[in-house]
Amino acid sequence: MTQENQNPSPEQENASADSQVNEAAAADPTAVKTPEQEIDELNQKIGELQDNFLRAKAEGENIRRRAVEDIAKAHKFAIESFAEHLVPVTDSLYAALSTDAGDAKAFKEGLEITLKQLLSAFEKGRMTEINPTIGDKFDPHHHQAIASVPSEQDSNTVVSVLQRGYTVADRVLRPALVTVSAPK
Repeated sequence: MTQENQNPSPEQENASADSQVNEAAAADPTAVKTPEQEIDELNQKIGELQDNFLRAKAEGENIRRRAVEDIAKAHKFAIESFAEHLVPVTDSLYAALSTDAGDAKAFKEGLEITLKQLLSAFEKGRMTEINPTIGDKFDPHHHQAIASVPSEQDSNTVVSVLQRGYTVADRVLRPALVTVSAPK
């Protein structure tokens, strides 16, 4: 036998492959697909992928729209829980105004109780008071200096508090108004 017989030519290999395909087609006619069938299947797959894409896109838009609505509601009703804590304070003030308080001591006690209710409502709303004491170091983040006066104290210390300040969740709502010491 010669070497040519041992190594098949490319034409012989193609013929062998075609015969194998023909044999497979004869055994199972659905195994081999025509180009038109393949195109139809691919078009069908493209249609499914486009449908899935459109559904995913619509779902993303719905999620975005719901998030925008939730944020708007959160902004609109953010103060609701704080307001619920202030209602009893208002009730106490109306009760104090409706009584004929002839006794100044009883009226003052009622005001002190109402102030405690108000401070409790502030605390529940995460609102804290900035009330520096005389001699504290001036803090520009929490204090606003209205004036500086000559004093025996160290420079830039609080001499007097004109108005208390407030923070909400560690953010300054209003700084405390203070007078600070100046060097002599």
